[in-house]
Amino acid sequence: MNPYILATLLFGLGLGTTITFASSHWLLAWMGLEMNTLAIIPLMTQHHHPRAVEATIKYFLTQATAAAMLLFASTTNAWLTGQWDIQQMSHPLPVTMITLALALKIGLAPTHSWLPEVLQGLDLTTGLILSTWQKLAPFALLLQIQPTNSTILIILGLTSTLVGGWGGLNQTQLRKILAYSSIAHLGWMILVLQFSPSLTLLTLLTYLIMTFSTFLVFKLNKSTNINALATSWAKAPALTSLAPLVLLSLGGLPPLTGFMPKWLILQELTKQDLAPTATLAALTALLSLYFYLRLSYAMTLTISPNNLAGTTPWRLPSSQLTLPLAISTVATLLLLPLTPAAMALLTL
Repeated sequence: MNPYILATLLFGLGLGTTITFASSHWLLAWMGLEMNTLAIIPLMTQHHHPRAVEATIKYFLTQATAAAMLLFASTTNAWLTGQWDIQQMSHPLPVTMITLALALKIGLAPTHSWLPEVLQGLDLTTGLILSTWQKLAPFALLLQIQPTNSTILIILGLTSTLVGGWGGLNQTQLRKILAYSSIAHLGWMILVLQFSPSLTLLTLLTYLIMTFSTFLVFKLNKSTNINALATSWAKAPALTSLAPLVLLSLGGLPPLTGFMPKWLILQELTKQDLAPTATLAALTALLSLYFYLRLSYAMTLTISPNNLAGTTPWRLPSSQLTLPLAISTVATLLLLPLTPAAMALLTL
């Protein structure tokens, strides 16, 4: 892609998110979301492949539907209450509609079906943008409206953690596994949104770091399915030994960074007298942990002299930047000791 066009598209992507962040009026927030969607569509179709075009059309239709729902709900709110301000959402009907529209935008279950299919059709770099940057603007709106209907949030959260764990069990494609992982993590964030928005923000930040690291590991190895992982030891032995730890951090195992948000969320849910919800969420985390362990097994325990299912790649030196990968991997593995500092920040 022409660097000038790429720079323009990335600028549009950043501008759309910034407009949504800075807006206090629903019309401006909607404009930001639309700019965001329109900027990423050419990035998704840059590889002229039928699968990429199909994924782009699916993504465009989903996002257009969610944006139309959002606009309709904000207009309904203005009609019922006379307010266009994001933080003046008082009527339960538009609040519920906007919550569902934003759930469709970020891919929360039960409106999640588009996400694995879309992610599977993209290359790893665009998939990384879709899994991280594209979640920021809708989450900014969710944090601002503070949905009052607690039941719908808990149902969305539990359904997402369950679907995210269950859906990834039988997958062999890494991008689909990462899509289901995204659904499960978003479920955890939504569960605690009404009780502790700052904890939701911390979980989102941790998720962004871990997902960034995972995508970069797969990108460096040029792996898109489990079989390709089995040959990664030949290309990058040090990275192959660290990658299972990154995956287990995504699964939420101590003493890795991914344990921190799950621990704090379970603690917060228990404080709110929601022990059954916390128990269910913890059990669904085991489902996710299983497929992360599958990937770890494929990377570390299926090396030579076993028969490799994948073809052995050429050991060419990589031309990719490894500094972002190094920083994000260290953050993914070693931030758990900062939990007291995070808790102190949450209580401010």
